[in-house]
Amino acid sequence: MYKMNIKWGLCLLAGLAFSNAEAQKVNVANAFKGAEKQTAILLREIGKDTSAQRKNLVSPRTVENGQFRMVNSKDWTSGFFPGELWFFYEYTKDKKWLDLAKTYTDKIKEEQFNTGTHDLGFMIYCSFGNGYRLTQDTTYRQVIVQAAKSLSTRFNPVAGVIKSWDHNTDKWKYPVIIDNMMNLELLFEATKLSGDSSFYKIAVTHANTTMKNHFRPDFSSWHVLDYDTRTGNVLQKVTHQGYSDESAWARGQAWALYGFTMCYRETGNKAYLAHANAIASFIITNKSIPADGIPYWDYNDPQIPNVSRDASAAAITASALYELAGYARAGNSYKSSADKILNSLNKYYTSKPGENRGFILAHSTGHRPAKSEIDVPINYADYYYLEALLRSR
Repeated sequence: MYKMNIKWGLCLLAGLAFSNAEAQKVNVANAFKGAEKQTAILLREIGKDTSAQRKNLVSPRTVENGQFRMVNSKDWTSGFFPGELWFFYEYTKDKKWLDLAKTYTDKIKEEQFNTGTHDLGFMIYCSFGNGYRLTQDTTYRQVIVQAAKSLSTRFNPVAGVIKSWDHNTDKWKYPVIIDNMMNLELLFEATKLSGDSSFYKIAVTHANTTMKNHFRPDFSSWHVLDYDTRTGNVLQKVTHQGYSDESAWARGQAWALYGFTMCYRETGNKAYLAHANAIASFIITNKSIPADGIPYWDYNDPQIPNVSRDASAAAITASALYELAGYARAGNSYKSSADKILNSLNKYYTSKPGENRGFILAHSTGHRPAKSEIDVPINYADYYYLEALLRSR
């Protein structure tokens, strides 16, 4: 680890990266107006779906190879669309969006009892968490606490982390992915709602272990760490969804930035703030970042610039930078960087009216090594884009 003063120096450098072109602030009202129109189209597309499995498909995920794809409530992305609807309600105060948000949130209620996934933060907090924040509905509160109980069953005290995946046991024993930082917000919220500090302790332990093991000296992150639950030792460090094990997968870096920024908000631990600053510096000063601030899918793909971008990574990063700007000494620089990213997304990466079956952003990359969801619209890009718009105010 670098000393704290060096981290602050890196943080100050971060703001210089995008200063070559003055960031133009997005007109949030116009951006939301366009997003609302797109989402109205998306809702009509959902209504057109006459699949035999229709009753089990609850949330729109993407359009890939021309196919509109809905997913069931167990899909890790099922909570993002309800979350978008809550954001529309938050911005407009229109009862139309409130009713829709309630309807689509209720469709994934059963996942509060799901102990087979680490993604309950994405699924439940993005939907029920936003719903509770905006309505104080006590039934939502109960769902959040139960989901935290379910997520807590995946925590191993010896390794000090929450297990991410149960699949591919031939590849790893106890895999933990950087994405898992995003699910800690559910645990922090559950402590506040229930008074049970065990959720908080699990979240902090997971964050501390991740901070210790998951990062390289330049503060880029591996995607997957495999732990030995008998000793707590790390068995291997790999990057499953990136270009190579030693490369920096763009969305993974965005999850890390967002996750440690959120952990600082919830705990006040300055180690998390310093870590978030260092991750921000890695992202913003990276030589492979294009002029518009929207990263390629992996910072180390040797085929850059002839590879896909990832608008989802950009949206997550912008949203995180807006929050980090409120805590860090380089706040103005972070806000300027976020403004530039958001402006680029708004100008060049939003779907043209009526395109992409109603999804808001285009040009995201899901899992390129698996040849899955490459250069597509996708629901989590839209979710963090809307959140960034709200935070930009």
